[in-house]
Amino acid sequence: MKNYSIYILICFVFGWNMLLSQSQNNALKFNLKGRVEVRDTGRPISGVSVSNDMGVFVVTNGLGEFEITTRVGDQLIIEHNDIETLWYDVEKRDDVLILVEGFESSPTSRSNSLPDIASRHQQLLDDAETFKAKDIEKSIDLVAQSIAILGKRGRKKELARSLSKLGEIYQYHKQLDLAIDNYEDALENNKTISTSLLLGRAYNLTSRFKESIDLLNPLLKVKTMVPNQSALLYELLGDGKKGEGKTKEAIDLYNRGLLIAEKNQNTSKMIDLNSKIADTYSIENQSMEAEAYYGNSLQLATQSEPKRALQEKEKVADFYNTKSRFNEEINMRKSSLQELKKLNAPNVGLKKLELGDTITSQRINYKIANAYISQDKYNEAIPFLEKSIVEADSDDDLIVQKDATRKLSEVYKVKGDFTKALDTYQTYVALVDSLYVRKEQEISRANRFNREIASAQNRLTGLEQERELSQSKYELALTEQELVKESNKRQQLVIYSLIFGLLLTLLAAFFFYRSNQQQKLANNLLALKSLRSQMNPHFIFNALNSVNNFISKSDERSANRYLSDFSTLMRSVLENSEEDFIPLEKELQQLELYIKLEHSRFEDKFDYQINIEENVQVAKFQIPPMLLQPYIENAIWHGLRYREEKGELLVTIKENSTDSIIITITDNGIGRKKSAEIKTQNQRKQKSKGMGIIQKRVAILNDMYTDKVDIKISDLQSDGTGTKVLFILKREK
Repeated sequence: MKNYSIYILICFVFGWNMLLSQSQNNALKFNLKGRVEVRDTGRPISGVSVSNDMGVFVVTNGLGEFEITTRVGDQLIIEHNDIETLWYDVEKRDDVLILVEGFESSPTSRSNSLPDIASRHQQLLDDAETFKAKDIEKSIDLVAQSIAILGKRGRKKELARSLSKLGEIYQYHKQLDLAIDNYEDALENNKTISTSLLLGRAYNLTSRFKESIDLLNPLLKVKTMVPNQSALLYELLGDGKKGEGKTKEAIDLYNRGLLIAEKNQNTSKMIDLNSKIADTYSIENQSMEAEAYYGNSLQLATQSEPKRALQEKEKVADFYNTKSRFNEEINMRKSSLQELKKLNAPNVGLKKLELGDTITSQRINYKIANAYISQDKYNEAIPFLEKSIVEADSDDDLIVQKDATRKLSEVYKVKGDFTKALDTYQTYVALVDSLYVRKEQEISRANRFNREIASAQNRLTGLEQERELSQSKYELALTEQELVKESNKRQQLVIYSLIFGLLLTLLAAFFFYRSNQQQKLANNLLALKSLRSQMNPHFIFNALNSVNNFISKSDERSANRYLSDFSTLMRSVLENSEEDFIPLEKELQQLELYIKLEHSRFEDKFDYQINIEENVQVAKFQIPPMLLQPYIENAIWHGLRYREEKGELLVTIKENSTDSIIITITDNGIGRKKSAEIKTQNQRKQKSKGMGIIQKRVAILNDMYTDKVDIKISDLQSDGTGTKVLFILKREK
């Protein structure tokens, strides 16, 4: 058990040292907060790299603040493109302020604080929107500037807004593939509802209906979407379903969007959705339903604004045309001409671009003429064709002028006026040649325009690749930092696991030791009980022998007196028979009663005396019951009984130390050696049963109570006569 305890102690010390070492190492580390700013102005500097000897790497935020795990004695390295590298020695745990002199920000970092960058970024995007229609190159350049000021790290939300704005510019100029690419890049950096809706519309415009539906369907689960976005979402999903030919699903989606628009009084969206529902019913040849919804959209548009009403009138007129309701179509288009005349008045000042390419006076006149021709009303058609040609020539609209001229030539031919038909046809041929030349010019301009856009896009792509490379390096540094932290965590986990295992081992050893001690105690108690059960019959047997001796001498009176004293003694002995220790005072009372009994039997053989020193506090000491009696018995029966002269038995008790006393039993009998010589053969074969029991009891009690009783037996005289038994009894602490 001692070896096992030493092994546990060694393991505990080893584990404790490891834990102490790790704790000390962790105790050295702390989180140091700091700030980097310009000395003269106090302006914070963002994007500053701060690292230390432990390999920890952080970057200051827009307010120039950082927090780094470090230790006292480490050296911080402060690095930035626009400042000289600085070193700072960590001497204490206080927050630090690092002041930079002569800092001049580069163009890409001239706005260093987070609010400055945000406001500047938004201003550039607003400017890009302003130039979107009239100068695409400048608009794209402004977006590039908005990306450049973001720096090389982070700010993905702002980057996503820039890319989304670029997509809007490309979409406005019908560069849908480029628009889609930028929308997708924007979503990779930051997923937003607005960008998702823009990308969904672009997908629909390029007939990528399945991609549009897959993109937009998850947004139906978003509960925080504003009503206008919800209505637009259902509209775009309806466009996708209509594109796939699923008109019933499309109508259902349009109606759900319409319900939201009506609930929120969004008139513009109500017009759009009513019109799209009518278009869808028209595809399904459900004319009554289509006409009803066209009526709704037209009524709402008329109440909303003249320009929107004009657009809806033309849509309704187109519907009448598909249904061969030419008179209604003609009346609707004539009404449109009146509205257009009002809108083109100088005080209104609307441009053709704002109304759309299809809503022009020359085109409406041309459509009215076609409606008359479809009814074989050639005379009514001619004035509208001529007016369309004149207006198209005035607006330099060669396409309508060409189509109207060709149609007029055909009308003259049908009417039999071949001269006018030929003259008109020759004009048509000349227009075709002019249109061909113009188309070549437009193609050349379009190619140049595409090259300019490609060049601008390449610049943006290069800028973004540079950002991505820088971001990758930054993320790699962060990853390395995380790996170091993770390694430290695993190391700590291993150490804590070892400590936990060691504690479990110690706990198991403790319970094992306690179990052994309890088992040992139980065994000792059982042994004591067994020894006491043997001691009492032995004592009783010897006492009864004495009674028998009186009876054999016919000394009835002595026998009665002896039995009376004996019963008193036996009662006291039996009362204390189950105790390991009794008060010394009670033991002395029993001992005196026993000596009295023996003296009454061997009155002519010895006298006795019990002496207790005055300074001995008998009440404070405990002694095993019946411990002294066997030695008194031996002194009387084996020493004093064989003396020729009357002997003396002396019991003395005196103080040994503050916590122990000495009990001495002396007799001047024949001595142990001579007593052994005169024993009979039968007595020599038998050992003293009482002495053996006493020795075992004392050994067990000393083991249980840590050497409480010490017994020494010696000859009283140098010639071997007499016996001295010395007890050292310790007091419980």
